Amino acid sequence: MSALRILVPVKRVKPRVNKAQTAVETAGVKHSMNPFDELSIEESVRIREKKSYPHGVSEIIAFTCGPPKSADILRTAMAMGADRSIHVETKEGDEIEPLSVAKLLRAVVQKEKVDLVVLGKQSIDDDAGQTGQMLAGLLGWAQATQASKVSFEGDGKGVVVEKEVDGGTETTRSHLPMVVTADLRLNEPRYASLPNIMKAKKKKIEKITAEELGVDLGKRLKTLKVIGKWKWKRKWILNMGLDGTSANTIFAEPPPRQGGGKVEDVDGMITKLKELGAI
Repeated sequence: MSALRILVPVKRVKPRVNKAQTAVETAGVKHSMNPFDELSIEESVRIREKKSYPHGVSEIIAFTCGPPKSADILRTAMAMGADRSIHVETKEGDEIEPLSVAKLLRAVVQKEKVDLVVLGKQSIDDDAGQTGQMLAGLLGWAQATQASKVSFEGDGKGVVVEKEVDGGTETTRSHLPMVVTADLRLNEPRYASLPNIMKAKKKKIEKITAEELGVDLGKRLKTLKVIGKWKWKRKWILNMGLDGTSANTIFAEPPPRQGGGKVEDVDGMITKLKELGAI
């Protein structure tokens, strides 16, 4: 058997809804790599470093589809350990649907003869959680989602993936080629060191168009309204430029809070609480 070739899709994200609540705001906000994709890069590098795949890893390829500024997260991925990158450029503000991304990935997998795709289980902007499953379906490959542990058995063809479920841990056994999506418990991503950041500037980013890959990026869906919120680790909140006291990354703005009132004494407070129906 030959050495493993791993593809890691990464996405440039910033979770904030626009005022019309129809999409994610992209203008004038700080972007960074999707946190779940950081886990995917880290896991791919660990497979190489720990030699957990018996035949070794020949190449780790990072991929993204997005505007020119998305090259920044490809540089970050390469500073973390990816060997090279592929960038499908789009216009700033263009929304690429999960099915289109999955089709791009299928084309890259076939072009690069990839054996394993490791990607985040979801992105924290559109929160679709569909790309990995769609890619596995398009390729006809085995898949395991929300991985908290990945290992290989036998001659390396067998893949064992564990994930946390409500009742404990679920274990999936399958085989290469395979698509695996990463969950929070999979690992703790490393920080890219300054020497590796400098080395990443010399690594190759191949620019390619969707047309060259034979994929139509035209929209098939219409977003009517975006709502919801997510809770993330404090480190991720700080990395994304939000203030450290934030416990939540808010996707939809909460309704305005009503102003408070003052009472003169305890009797006045009790009367007010009765008026509000609190007691």
